[in-house]
Amino acid sequence: MSTVATPVAPRSRSLRQVLRAYLSLIKPRVVEQLLITTIPAMLLAQRGVPSLWLVLCTLVGGTMAAGSANALNCVIDADIDSVMKRTSKRPLVRDQISRTHALVFAVSLGVASFVVLWTTTNLLAAVFAVATILFYVLVYTMVLKRRTAQNIIWGGAAGCMPVVIGWSAVTGGIHWPALVMFGVIFFWTPPHTWALAMKYREDYERAGVPMLPVVAEASHVSRQIVIFSWVMVLWSLLLVPAASWIYLLLAVVGGAWFLIGAHRLHSGVLRGEEVRPMRLFHLSNSYLMAVFVGLAVDSVVGWQVFGWPF
Repeated sequence: MSTVATPVAPRSRSLRQVLRAYLSLIKPRVVEQLLITTIPAMLLAQRGVPSLWLVLCTLVGGTMAAGSANALNCVIDADIDSVMKRTSKRPLVRDQISRTHALVFAVSLGVASFVVLWTTTNLLAAVFAVATILFYVLVYTMVLKRRTAQNIIWGGAAGCMPVVIGWSAVTGGIHWPALVMFGVIFFWTPPHTWALAMKYREDYERAGVPMLPVVAEASHVSRQIVIFSWVMVLWSLLLVPAASWIYLLLAVVGGAWFLIGAHRLHSGVLRGEEVRPMRLFHLSNSYLMAVFVGLAVDSVVGWQVFGWPF
């Protein structure tokens, strides 16, 4: 007597698994940078502690905007993510979330970020948030990333916007310290990303993404890292007139620390040694945190600022 096997229905995912998948879409580690840079920008704008409600609303709205951009990036780059080991466990690659649901989620977050920032801060901050999403998705993800080795130089501008959003949320406008903070992150992004790309060069090559380490010799990449690192550190000193000795000390010490790491990487490449670019990658995170935390402490302590010498 033959028996017919009864098909077993696929096991549904638990609510916790679904929530974890959606959380993964917004790339929480990337969002951490928003917290590190937005709060100090708001403290500097206030030269003290702004309304905690304002800080909370700005962070919530900014996190939604960053999450929206990151989720849209996952939707568009699903084909790239599927062939890269570093990104092979993202939820769209593993079919934990459908592309349609991910797209709806991303757009909803973007709309919510605009509403939150407009109703709790001001229209300028809300517009900046939406502009950041559009730039990251339309300019970086859809155009630059797959077409030019300069992708991260110009595309990295999206990651600089949290300081501008935070500043405008407090002041309702844009002033030179916000632009200097923007520049610090702008010049920080290439060394940070190229160090990562040196480690995962084969991943990017396999995916057809022309990151600089894929299309250029390692010596050229490390030289560019040194150049951008020097520009970043020197640029960070432009904030000294708006700060006191606390920021100056941390900017100089942190900058020297980072430059030593960049030069060591370059020297190792020139000598043909097996280098560890991830050391510089992790160092770059520590540097950015040190500089912006120093700026935050400086703003709260309230010591006399240097001011311009003219």
